[in-house]
Amino acid sequence: MVEYDGYGPEKIIQVYNPKVGLHGFVVIDNTALGPGKGGCRLTKTVSVAEVSKLARAMTWKCALADLPFGGAKSGIIADSDFPSKERKAELIKAFAEALKQEVPSQYVSAPDMNIGEDEMKVFAETIGDKKACTGKPKEMGGLPHELGSTGFGVFHATKVAAEHMGLDLANATIAIEGFGNVGGFAGKFLSEAGAKLVGVSDIKGLVFNKNGLDFQKLSNARDQKGSVIEYDGEAQILDCHKIIELDVDILVTAAIPDLVKIHEVNKVKAKLIVQGSNIPMTEEVEETLADKGKLIVPDFVANAGGVISSYVEFIGGNEKEMFKMVEEKITHNTKKVLEKAGETNYTRKAALSIARDRILEKCKWCVHDHENNKY
Repeated sequence: MVEYDGYGPEKIIQVYNPKVGLHGFVVIDNTALGPGKGGCRLTKTVSVAEVSKLARAMTWKCALADLPFGGAKSGIIADSDFPSKERKAELIKAFAEALKQEVPSQYVSAPDMNIGEDEMKVFAETIGDKKACTGKPKEMGGLPHELGSTGFGVFHATKVAAEHMGLDLANATIAIEGFGNVGGFAGKFLSEAGAKLVGVSDIKGLVFNKNGLDFQKLSNARDQKGSVIEYDGEAQILDCHKIIELDVDILVTAAIPDLVKIHEVNKVKAKLIVQGSNIPMTEEVEETLADKGKLIVPDFVANAGGVISSYVEFIGGNEKEMFKMVEEKITHNTKKVLEKAGETNYTRKAALSIARDRILEKCKWCVHDHENNKY
């Protein structure tokens, strides 16, 4: 079920094309700050309700990142678990054809699950405008996430939060949950800053050494043998979920949602948790950890590097400009959130308050029900 409130969704578009077997939808949540920005996912189970929640998350993320983008998201229902390249192109082309009136004035797309740069090339060419989407191939002016924009942003959020706590990042111990594009790049930049990686996990397990792990060996294990547990060095191999229990200064989440559950909060020893992944815990878990003195940098603050990179691509910027903007915006906004949260450490509430205020300043129709604290 889609939830409506004083912020949106503004528009839900259902797209059908029986000739090619297309059923897709776009949820444009809020365009007060600019066209709705959000990726397109292609799965058998995607629904309007799922896409609506993701669109709202993009509304907050873009507002908090202080970008001239609103929030949106789209989905196409796949007819198989592993659609071919040709089938993806056929669906994306038909989807784009149906959205020409809304793109890019109201919606700007991007890759998401089962959608990559090849599909974005088709999308942009069908619309006839490079600004129709981001995540395009490099030859079309794309800035691929393989450059590490999200992980770079997570690093800067960690750096700011550590300084806020009086924690020396150069001597801090770090655990990273997930070692893909986000966790891998975060680990790279953190280790280059002198932090000690002591635990890194992926779906196959957790590699741990309290004296530190070598970043290059971790990368080699992942890239050459498929998992960090193939690490070529002295280390213990543990169950991947043990990552939340490690006695470290900083835990960076970079993989699955709902990582820390309410009955596990007493197992978390990290002083600082930086959410590189989306929704790694509920708000109840976050507030319980905050009450225990833990500092959390919320997901839509820490992992906004990807959408900031998308904006640089959207305006025709280059790689150097992208890294500069990611550093400046993540640093500024993380500081702002931590200052607003103050001693309560309720950082998500502080971040949402900043995002909402930025939207309310520009939105002529948004309604904030102060009495019931509804938006």
